[in-house]
Amino acid sequence: MIGLGYKQIQIFKRTYFHPFISLKHGYTQLSKDRQSYSNNVLEHLNIEIELIGEVPSKDKILYAINHRSLLDIIVMEHIFSKHNKNGTWIAKQELFDAFYGDFFRYSGCISVDLENRKGLLKFFKEIKKTLLKIDDFNIYIFPEGERNKTADVLEFQSGAQKIAKANKLDVVPVFINDTLESVFRNAPYKEKKVVQVHMGDIIEHQSLEEDYLNFVKNAKGEK
Repeated sequence: MIGLGYKQIQIFKRTYFHPFISLKHGYTQLSKDRQSYSNNVLEHLNIEIELIGEVPSKDKILYAINHRSLLDIIVMEHIFSKHNKNGTWIAKQELFDAFYGDFFRYSGCISVDLENRKGLLKFFKEIKKTLLKIDDFNIYIFPEGERNKTADVLEFQSGAQKIAKANKLDVVPVFINDTLESVFRNAPYKEKKVVQVHMGDIIEHQSLEEDYLNFVKNAKGEK
């Protein structure tokens, strides 16, 4: 798996450092590269994704996703690959500084430094510029802001709501109904392992957290 990841970084770099590529084409290609890698990983692990709900046909959507494992990104990229979606992941700066930081840096993710005011301003300018220049762009974010080791949904940080409000983006809630940290530890599977992903209808950014929690309750069959 590690070897496959390092090999993929070299593929990302071809696009990231291409001297003549446009912003739109660059993000489109990096999205396809992430999706190809993710599909290969899931095939290797023998994991199948069951999507409950529909991916919107329109773009310029902010997808709000729960977060329990690095495998979450791979699962979502697989889904986006089936619906020809182009976009970027929002990630904390600390992930870019970790040992796997090059994977995030060169795959087209956008970093945000929550402790740096200048960094935040630069981040929001970059998001706005990208959305203006790419008509089929989408934002993927984990509103909890960190990997959640509990069975509940953690309190949302403010980033997802602020991004949606500043750029007038529709929000789609996504709930990965599995503890993918343990799924990953137990892979590869001899028999196909099915992971359910629930995708909801568009919700308002003003009530993002409340609507998301209601969506998760419905997905779990809770009253």
